[in-house]
Amino acid sequence: MTRQDLSSSAGSAPPSGSARGQAGIQGALYSPEERRRRDESVWTLVQGFLAPLQFLVFLVSLGLVLRTLSSGEGAWLADASIVIKTLVLYTIMITGSIWEKVVFGKWLFAPAFFWEDVFSMAVLALHTLYLVMLFGAIGTMEQRLGVALAAYAAYVINAGQFLWKLRIARLQGSNAEAVPA
Repeated sequence: MTRQDLSSSAGSAPPSGSARGQAGIQGALYSPEERRRRDESVWTLVQGFLAPLQFLVFLVSLGLVLRTLSSGEGAWLADASIVIKTLVLYTIMITGSIWEKVVFGKWLFAPAFFWEDVFSMAVLALHTLYLVMLFGAIGTMEQRLGVALAAYAAYVINAGQFLWKLRIARLQGSNAEAVPA
């Protein structure tokens, strides 16, 4: 797919005719046209790379945060890991909104991912609150790391939402391929 193909996909409106209506009636996550755009988009690959990277960064950071909370040592390293996790989160959110625009014609809150996007905003808000506390020297180290843990708990729930949608998409993709056209 060329950049021109990608930009023309991003600018195209999502199907509003019978394909999307039928998909909604059947409960399909993607219309056939949305599935095609998803499969052809470079942003699908970007998301597929960033999601496991973010999870790896999360695991390392969680370990550092728990170590700091239990021993009182390594606060600087824990803080640095949370900043890195937050930067990766912002990156995946920005590229995810581009992906949503390409596939669904909306930057965020496409019906298929509405609640995942709503919860993602809460995850972003908690991570951002942590940054404000860190760089604004607000609260104690324990309070700041408590906000980070709340952000991480919200992230785990949100990741679960997306994994569930991935499973649904795979199941629906298998069913669509099994049914002759």
